[in-house]
Order: sequence, then C-alpha cells, then structure tokens
Amino acid sequence: MMRLLFLFMALYLPAKAEEAVVAGLSQNRIAITANFDGSEILIFGAVRRDAPPPGTGPLEVIIAIAGPSKPIMVRRKAKRFGIWINADAVEVDAAPSFYAVATSGPLNDVLKNIDDLRYRISIPRAIRSVGAPMTIMDARAFTEALIRIRTEKGLYQMSLNTVEVSEETLFNTSVTLPANLTEGAYTARIFLTRSGNVVATYETKIDVQKVGLEKWLFNLAHELPLAYGILSLVIAIAAGWSASAVFRYIRS
Repeated sequence: MMRLLFLFMALYLPAKAEEAVVAGLSQNRIAITANFDGSEILIFGAVRRDAPPPGTGPLEVIIAIAGPSKPIMVRRKAKRFGIWINADAVEVDAAPSFYAVATSGPLNDVLKNIDDLRYRISIPRAIRSVGAPMTIMDARAFTEALIRIRTEKGLYQMSLNTVEVSEETLFNTSVTLPANLTEGAYTARIFLTRSGNVVATYETKIDVQKVGLEKWLFNLAHELPLAYGILSLVIAIAAGWSASAVFRYIRS
C-alpha cells in the first residue's frame, strides 16, 4: 500500500525545478524627459541549479519585454470613387504598446509552439484578438498589419541569436527602447528552455514615467484640456510677436 502511495506521488505531484533564473537589469526605471531620445537596457543573469544540468538538450534563453497592453482599432483603407477611405475595421482586444523578444537561437529551435501558446512569448501570441465582424474574412491580416506598422516604428522587435549564453550558466543581452515609448509599467520576462520546452521563468518590472516639463504638459493636456489649449494659444501668439519684433529690428 505504501509503495502504491509513493508511486502515485511520484507520478502526479509536480517535480521540484532543477533550474531557476537569477537575473537583473541595468535600470528598472526609465525617465521620459522633453529631450528623451531612447534608452538601452542591459539584461544579465545566471542559472541556479540544485543538480547537474540534465542531458535533455542545450540550455536556451528567451527574453521578452512588454509595454502596457490596450485595445486598438485597426482600419483598412480602400479606394472608392477615386478617394481613399476607411473601408473595414477590426478591434484588437489587447496589443502591447511595446514588445521586444531576444533569443539565444532561432525561435523555432528554442521554443515549441505549445509553450509559445501557453506563455504568449512571440509577437503574434502577445497580441490578443478574439473576434472580428462576420463581414471580414481575413481578420488575421489586420493583426499582421499592426505588427508591421509597429515594427517599422521600432515598437515591436524580434532579435534572434542576440542572447549570449556561457557554459549554460551565464547569459546577457541588451534591448533598445525607442524614443516613442508609452508611459506605464513594463514587464521583463526571462524563459529558460531545453529542447523547446520552458523549464524555468523569471519576471520583473520596469517603470517608464514622464518627468519634469514633459509630465506637466502631459497631465495638463489630459486633465485640463481647456487650460492647455489657452496656454498653447498664448505661446503661439508670443512666439509670433517675438519673431515679428526681431524681424523689424533687423530691417531697421
């Protein structure tokens, strides 16, 4: 009876993880100022083990950094009577404002599709689009268009073979953050894989906030739009008057 009990526990109870991630970032807070032109985050870490590395394939590392996710309406233009207009639209339920993936090898080699589906690691998996109007037969094309547009802007990045792994213990890479970042809480996830299976995960946060004049103007525009409009008008009038005064001074 006791043997059957131990056999049951061995088969059905979760096994203790033999590998775990110990990682860090060069910075956990990004300040967006008026002259912010982007930043770079160095990600480094090590693998902590309770036993020798298993012989189930080499250790691979995947790192994914995601910005705040929000719904977005993707529209497709069509030419009607010689004019380009918005013809179709699909609402994507949640799409990260920024998403970067760095891997130690080709994605198909380091990650199986079932684990990509479970953890939502690749860019298409990170975007959630549940449904589309019945009149649209190619809804997937709208998600692909969103990925293409944000990739061109540097907001979506797929960097293969950029994570350096040493002796199956140490790893490091860097991720470039563009100047057009959205303010909010960013998530950095690290995945260890063997033979395409995720064997360990690690997660930490990155705080991206506007500071100084940039934050003041942002808050003013969203909380007091009338005051922001009046201030913009006053600044425009003052700038025009100053330019006119300088021009008259030069001519005289």
